[in-house]
Amino acid sequence: MIIRDAQKEEFQQIKELRLLSYEEHAEKIPKAHWEALKQSILSDEETQEGIERIVAEFGGEIVGTVALFSPEIEVYKGLVEGQLNHPELRMLAVSKKARGKGIAKALVQVCFERSINKGYTSMGLHTADFMETAVKLYTGLGFKRVPELDFVPLDDGIVVKAFNIQL
Repeated sequence: MIIRDAQKEEFQQIKELRLLSYEEHAEKIPKAHWEALKQSILSDEETQEGIERIVAEFGGEIVGTVALFSPEIEVYKGLVEGQLNHPELRMLAVSKKARGKGIAKALVQVCFERSINKGYTSMGLHTADFMETAVKLYTGLGFKRVPELDFVPLDDGIVVKAFNIQL
């Protein structure tokens, strides 16, 4: 497995990988929530400065991806009170055929290393309970809940929960 920075010409492929990876959640949540999540997954948001786009390559194929957002970027656009003072891990996705091989863990580990190398002492992320596997991964890696940074993006009862880890 090779973990590396994504190339600009791979961005469309990364969006498609994310969409395929996240589609399994579509039936678990209200349609409006899925449409909003899908819009975020397919956005060009991560093309802006201050966002590291990282991929995992296995057998010459991109099988995983994650975005690491600098704290200077207002990641959740008014949904979270105040400015986050740590990098934020977003849009972790692994293709269904490549799961169970440690790819997600390796991508998160690279985010830890990059954050530490930039002098940060913590890193955060947001996820929801309907992403059970992700919650299990993050808590297993040592992320702790930070409920004061939770938010409800739509009026559908789904809480997007904040997690943080000390590096």
